[in-house]
Amino acid sequence: MTSLLLQITTGAADSTAALAEGTATATDTSISLIDLALAGGWAMIPLAILSLAAVYIFVERYLTLKKAAKNPEGFNDRIKSMVLAGDINGAKMLCAQTNTPVSRMLAKGITRIGNPLKNIETSIENVGKIEISRLERNLPALATIAGAAPMLGFLGTVTGMIQAFIAIAQAEGSVSPQLLSGGIYQAMVTTAAGLIIGLPAYVGYNYLVSKIDNIVHSMEYSSIEFLDLLQEPQL
Repeated sequence: MTSLLLQITTGAADSTAALAEGTATATDTSISLIDLALAGGWAMIPLAILSLAAVYIFVERYLTLKKAAKNPEGFNDRIKSMVLAGDINGAKMLCAQTNTPVSRMLAKGITRIGNPLKNIETSIENVGKIEISRLERNLPALATIAGAAPMLGFLGTVTGMIQAFIAIAQAEGSVSPQLLSGGIYQAMVTTAAGLIIGLPAYVGYNYLVSKIDNIVHSMEYSSIEFLDLLQEPQL
């Protein structure tokens, strides 16, 4: 009975030691994110540049669109009241103080009051096209990053796999699993990095596009209201 207990105790101790040794080995072989990034090779450099560019473009466009979407409460009603009262200079000053795409469109229309309605409408449309172009600035670059980053990561993976197979071909004797797995995981790092950059860039691009659509809708609504105002009998 005593010998049986000794065998059980010894087996449990051996299992605990083996588990501790395995944990220590796993800890020793763990790889940090920095090591993984360095293992990715040359492709990680352009990927890092693309990630910084994507962050800059998104933040800059987000702040710009947030500012462009802010029209003072009752802005259109105040413009309408001033125009109906004949206070053209006051309406111009209000548009200049607001400084948004909508206000710049209406300011152009106000300066054209007295001309044929078609000319006023054309002037407003031209300003609207310029404003939309400003709102969409750098968005094509963000869309390019969203598509190019995963492709660049895949290219890094392909070149890494080629190098891994070259090393295997040049190895003498049997190929060790460590040599094979090491080359493969290093090559896969670039694909993961490309996806990590490309997916947020794609989501950010579509988010910014939706905000631009909302601003454009507001611009169209304000321009239609202004043109209808010019056709009222009071004028």
